[in-house]
Amino acid sequence: MDWGTLVGYWPFVLGLMATGVVSGVAAGLLGIGGGAVIVPALSNALLLMGYDAEVVQHVAVGTSLAIIIPTGIMSARAHHKRGALDVAVLKLWAPFIVAGTFIGGLMAGWYSGDVLRIIFAVMAFVIAANIIFAFQTRLMGHLSGSAPTHRVSAFIVGYISSLMGIGGGSLTVPTLVAFGQSMHKAVGTSAAIGVAIALSGTAGFVISGWGVENLPPLSVGYINLLALALVGVLAAICAPWGAALAHRMDQKTLKYVFAVFLVAVGLNMLWKVLAG
Repeated sequence: MDWGTLVGYWPFVLGLMATGVVSGVAAGLLGIGGGAVIVPALSNALLLMGYDAEVVQHVAVGTSLAIIIPTGIMSARAHHKRGALDVAVLKLWAPFIVAGTFIGGLMAGWYSGDVLRIIFAVMAFVIAANIIFAFQTRLMGHLSGSAPTHRVSAFIVGYISSLMGIGGGSLTVPTLVAFGQSMHKAVGTSAAIGVAIALSGTAGFVISGWGVENLPPLSVGYINLLALALVGVLAAICAPWGAALAHRMDQKTLKYVFAVFLVAVGLNMLWKVLAG
């Protein structure tokens, strides 16, 4: 590799480091695993580096799930120390989250990059609207004591989260709130659920991306190891900062921050589809 190539990688590396810091804080603050930051940031970085647009979104989504493993662990530990993690809900959700996420990861190769972007954008808008207008609570609140409803919800959250490359927080948090959890406990429990999503989804993306051509260097399936190392380490370090900030904010403010954030990343994804 010549000097010019090395210099060309520095903006990519610096961008990954910045993504790690921001996604780590977001993970702790919102219980989202950081994927809603990582996916658009990594996708843009890979496109700017000139990699194949057809595989870029898959690599961004798969790598995001792998990065969420250490981020989610750090975030969940920070929330658990503050008593904001419901172990009973975690045990009820985990097996079905794992199944849905693994199937989603295996099926990801069937979808084009633009289809994944559209899924991401549409779900971001729906989730943000739900946070503001709370229609999920009206539809599902009376089912909070139903174990089968929890299990079906967990499977659906896992499947969609895998295709979006997120830790499931943007789906899990409002679902748990609809089932009667406080916002703080929903965020903390969501962070732990995100670890299960990330582990299962990562395995699916490794398998579905195995042998695919034109992947960025240092990729194992759809998982890019350079991005995993840089973003993952910094995100894990910064996640407790976000968790500490979350517990200084009231629930209403936290909900609105969550909604605005989701609309912004949804618009970013939709713009890339329309501009492409």
